[in-house]
Amino acid sequence: MSWKEFAVTVPASTANLGPGFDSIGLALDLQMTIKASPSLEWVVEYTDCNYQHLSSGKDNLIVVTALAVAKQFSRQLPAAKLLIDSDIPLGKGLGSSAAAIAGGIEIADRLLGLELQIRDKVKIGSQMEGHPDNISASFYGGLTISYVDGQEVESIRVQEVEIGVVIMMPPNEFLTTESRGLLPASLLHHVATQGSAASNVLTAALVQGDWETAGRMMGKDTFHEPFRKSRFSDFDSIRQVSKGLGAYGSAISGAGPSLFIAVNAGEEGKIAVQLRKEFPHYQCIVTKPSSAGVKSFEMVI
Repeated sequence: MSWKEFAVTVPASTANLGPGFDSIGLALDLQMTIKASPSLEWVVEYTDCNYQHLSSGKDNLIVVTALAVAKQFSRQLPAAKLLIDSDIPLGKGLGSSAAAIAGGIEIADRLLGLELQIRDKVKIGSQMEGHPDNISASFYGGLTISYVDGQEVESIRVQEVEIGVVIMMPPNEFLTTESRGLLPASLLHHVATQGSAASNVLTAALVQGDWETAGRMMGKDTFHEPFRKSRFSDFDSIRQVSKGLGAYGSAISGAGPSLFIAVNAGEEGKIAVQLRKEFPHYQCIVTKPSSAGVKSFEMVI
């Protein structure tokens, strides 16, 4: 099978935003770019030394995903060399695994000419990830609110999100499996009801672009943050200082360990400077939401 070189770009993402557990995702302006070219066997190369420990062959998550999609459609996938350049930190709760899965789905779709709809890609990715929050944000871009039950998937998208973003990133990585293990098997009914109400108000506020209300609701989660925040040094202090600097609100980014801080657009740089001074052991990243999701395009030589 003959095909021309192409590239796939995938945005990073933050998920949950507090009580929007496993359902709300926001694409961020950090990208993974995958350049694919014909090869006799699967080869994966990373331009950044921080990614060199990842697999360079068929057991790389991007390749595993692409091959799984091909198998699902009973198709034979041609091998490729993948050259990857990424701004997305690994193991920091910024959707690096979802980006890899989204990239693998997009590569399979393009190489096999499947012409899948985004909704179908999100469904496949959600089955692989186990939840739709990061993967839907990666594919659609913007803010996504999603539901999936294994059979159907529904996503509502807010394309333009007018905020600035500060990410507070501690030096340690935090495996999603480890983070999931901190969660209880059940919640008391009144606790779950309170969390559901906070999630409902958060969602309504996000759709309306009311980040003042959304920021308050981000601090009222009952589903996961109460059980995870002890693993974060200075969690309460960062939330308090951020609020004092004028931030809308803060939340654990995905499963962690990074903290997502939503601020008024244009103030992210100023607030980041202050947070770096207060919490020097955290790496502070300034970014913004990305309205664009996954894109693929033919390489021009």
